Amino acid sequence: MKVKKGDNVLIISGKDKGRTAKILKSIPKEGKILVEGMNLKSKHVRPKQQGEQGQVVKVPLPMQASNTKFLCPKCGKASRLGYKIDGDKKFRICKKCKSEV
Repeated sequence: MKVKKGDNVLIISGKDKGRTAKILKSIPKEGKILVEGMNLKSKHVRPKQQGEQGQVVKVPLPMQASNTKFLCPKCGKASRLGYKIDGDKKFRICKKCKSEV
């Protein structure tokens, strides 16, 4: 999985298709990511104290990383990521503009 926490992504499938957002958490073992404000689920919360009211809270769920595309900060386009090795350093590059990410 090439996308990391803090990257901006474009959702390419699902109910949030076409929207862009930031990655909050990456779960590489499952191949999933948690995206800010996307893939929301309504969760009913019980009142904790006497006199307090229960409420419905929107909670983001993890989504498949394959349903997103990386947004390059240099060219501003949705593209794939590649790796480049320079000596003993390995870094990610944008496949469209070939710039280091």
